Amino acid sequence: MFARTLKKFVLIMMVVVVYQNWGKIEHWVNPSQAISAQSQAQAKVTLYATDWCGYCKQTRRFLDSKGIPFTEFDIEKDAAGRKAYEALGGRGIPLIDVNGTLIRGFSEEQILAALK
Repeated sequence: MFARTLKKFVLIMMVVVVYQNWGKIEHWVNPSQAISAQSQAQAKVTLYATDWCGYCKQTRRFLDSKGIPFTEFDIEKDAAGRKAYEALGGRGIPLIDVNGTLIRGFSEEQILAALK
């Protein structure tokens, strides 16, 4: 009984780890897609976010999964990041700056459009 419960626990933990690292796994499984995404993403991307924000986490996962390098500022912990965020108008997180194009909230379509 204990062995079966342990197997279920280990399986669930493996699923969680795979889900959390899907972007990295996808690059490993299909490197050609990662390379084309990186060549497409020669843009400067800055993410203004917090640790606890669910949409910020989705944005991080999306950028990682597409191989898009980005700079992140935690607006609650980084005073300079907070000042830059406020200078851009603030009002909600995540705030994504792609070569001067501001995207408020998480939107895959808007991020990809701004990268073109």
